[in-house]
Amino acid sequence: MTLQEALARILLLLGVGFLIANVLKALEIGRWWRRRRTAVLVWPGPKPPYYGLMLGIGVVLGLLVLFKAIVQLRSLGQLFGELMMFVYYGYMLPLSTRIARGLYADGVWTDTGFIPYSQIGGISWREEGDNTVLVVISRLKMLARRLAVPGRFLGEVRRVLRDKISSHAIEMDGGPGLHLGERDARDSV
Repeated sequence: MTLQEALARILLLLGVGFLIANVLKALEIGRWWRRRRTAVLVWPGPKPPYYGLMLGIGVVLGLLVLFKAIVQLRSLGQLFGELMMFVYYGYMLPLSTRIARGLYADGVWTDTGFIPYSQIGGISWREEGDNTVLVVISRLKMLARRLAVPGRFLGEVRRVLRDKISSHAIEMDGGPGLHLGERDARDSV
């Protein structure tokens, strides 16, 4: 196997990996697109670390794909790996940063994804430096998700969560764990 064949196989493998990442990001963006009309209290999500560098990678990959397609006359099949990386860094990553974090009518969009109220088994708050973080614990999986809450929304988030607990949209006492005596679940918020 020559070096050029090995590089072609590596690019194909990278292309398949980025294709999977693109499909997952597209599904996440699609779920948010359908759910965005039901927003109750939302704010823009944080940009990922090195966001500018990632956009720069997308621009360079776009120029590389154009160069290879126009100057070197390569087919799209030969450009599969570079094309999938360009789609990820040039489109999927910037579009996914538009997903608004916060509370929706049927659940919470955390920093890592959406969790419906019916799957929430516990809520906790943490102070991380100057930020207040809502920790949402799933009742179905051994999973905790975090949501950084801006200070100006903190009181309103607490009020909405207390209302969801009062209306039994969030059943914190019905899930797994120790239930030692009577307490009001709204006090957790």
